[in-house]
Amino acid sequence: MNNTLFARIFRDSDGKIVIAQMPNLPIIVWFTASLLKLVFPTGEINIGLDAISFGSLFTWAWLELFQGVNYFRRILGLVVLVGIVSLKAVGVNVLGNFGF
Repeated sequence: MNNTLFARIFRDSDGKIVIAQMPNLPIIVWFTASLLKLVFPTGEINIGLDAISFGSLFTWAWLELFQGVNYFRRILGLVVLVGIVSLKAVGVNVLGNFGF
């Protein structure tokens, strides 16, 4: 395997280029909770779905950051993690409304 910068960033341990993967459970839960937030736009159910949405996207980002198959996936996890925590800290709610 060629040890270039490109290879270190985008290739996994098997030498395959990995940019996108099949969705895992946290992404599926985030997507489902986000869709349900459109069905329940207000109330306690919406608040619960918002918590589930944030938690599952946070979990996905954390897993990518520490267990991503290559540096690209780890950087992607870091960017999403910093982004969602920053947006939550300033009170912006775009996680469940597909605002990314």
